[in-house]
Amino acid sequence: MEKELETTVCEERIFESLYRKLSKSIHDFLYYKYGSNCNPNDTTQEAFLKLWKNCDTVSPAKAKSFLFTVANNMVLNHLKHEKVKLNYQKATTKTHTNVSPEFIMQEAEFLEKYNAVLANMKEEYRVAFLLSKAENKKHKEIAELLDVTVKVVEYRVHKAFTILKEQLEGFSIK
Repeated sequence: MEKELETTVCEERIFESLYRKLSKSIHDFLYYKYGSNCNPNDTTQEAFLKLWKNCDTVSPAKAKSFLFTVANNMVLNHLKHEKVKLNYQKATTKTHTNVSPEFIMQEAEFLEKYNAVLANMKEEYRVAFLLSKAENKKHKEIAELLDVTVKVVEYRVHKAFTILKEQLEGFSIK
């Protein structure tokens, strides 16, 4: 009993002895229980690596139990992960919408018209409008960026909005 307390798995000769004695048994256990899909060679090696990392907390008497438990848990975790991946792959992705093809076509046409009106708009109106509506900047921020007053920004955004309403049927912003 005293000899057991003095030796630890961290000693190279004991670890090597455990490896020689148990590695084939762990490999065979994993292979027979889970098959070759669980990669028993790698799992056995990883179990021994975990033993080495925890060598100061695992006594030589409990090393066998530790190794089998760790190896088994590694395989179970791997299988669980594979199941999650499989479920994710099986999950149906939405490939259709409730929107009619006619609506999609009208939306594309409207976007083309909208971009054309914006392109033909004076730059000062377009810039103020896009900063306000597309980038959600406050009028004060826009005024600082453009080096103009807040009233000028308000006028430019309003003027751009008016041009869009005149040239685009059904245009409104909330």
